[in-house]
Amino acid sequence: MRVGLTGGIGSGKSTVLGMLRQLGAATIDADAISRSTTAAGGAAIPAIAQTFGPEFIAADGALDRDRMRVHVYAHPQSRQTLEAIIHPLVGAESARQVEQATAQGARCIVFDIPLLVESGRWRAQVDRVLVVDCLPATQIARVAARSGLATAQVEAIMAAQAPRGLRLQAADAVIFNEGLSLQELQAQVSWVGHTFGL
Repeated sequence: MRVGLTGGIGSGKSTVLGMLRQLGAATIDADAISRSTTAAGGAAIPAIAQTFGPEFIAADGALDRDRMRVHVYAHPQSRQTLEAIIHPLVGAESARQVEQATAQGARCIVFDIPLLVESGRWRAQVDRVLVVDCLPATQIARVAARSGLATAQVEAIMAAQAPRGLRLQAADAVIFNEGLSLQELQAQVSWVGHTFGL
């Protein structure tokens, strides 16, 4: 069973992913893989330096994220250029991890995909979509508490993600993570996990 896990920033998706892992799911974090490709010595670094210029590589050999963020904001089409470098590498590493998990007898593989709804390409690659959801005000409060970002900054991040309604439409299962204790959340995750064969 291949499950795509998604949810807006501050929804509790990472906590749910950890709980699914504890239940025995193999977990594949597309974001972490993506970050590793642009870390020092990452597989995407040579192509980024060649395409965008060596000034986009920081002194430590990693992608200069701040410089790239400013560049992408000023030149929106360059985001697609960057994604064309990174996405195939993420796809290949994800496939390798799936092969490894399958060889180890995993019954359920959970893909952590923040932009599952936005990407359009992921839906066909998973059997079920699990959305972790909560009220927008809760998202703002959680993110502000954990990262110290101002409300406007959190709202801007949320605005760049798929609208909540669109995520919910894409869901085969929803965990409404609003006002739940960790134990209550764990109970919901266990129930959903059971439907995934965990």
